Amino acid sequence: MIIKKEYQRKNQVCKVVFQMTNGDGLYASKIRIVGEFNNWDKKAKPMRTPKKGVFIQEVELETNQEYQFRYLVDDIFWENEPQADGLVPSGVDVEDYNSIIVV
Repeated sequence: MIIKKEYQRKNQVCKVVFQMTNGDGLYASKIRIVGEFNNWDKKAKPMRTPKKGVFIQEVELETNQEYQFRYLVDDIFWENEPQADGLVPSGVDVEDYNSIIVV
């Protein structure tokens, strides 16, 4: 799992590149990024797969913000981002957490 941040337009916008790869316990056919930046839309467009087993999506976010998100894998289970800037309780279940990205 990789997160890459590229600041643009005089640091007013940040292009965030999310990447996940099958392996190390993750074997998915479809992954969606669901979070505050897309109103937690569970039907958001899946990450694209430029090569087998690699999932990539770019999202432009306003800077000086903090966004919560999670990965929805195969429309069944949730995954957090180990390289996220932090974790916060999801508010849904005491054992669930959302990943945070700060841009």
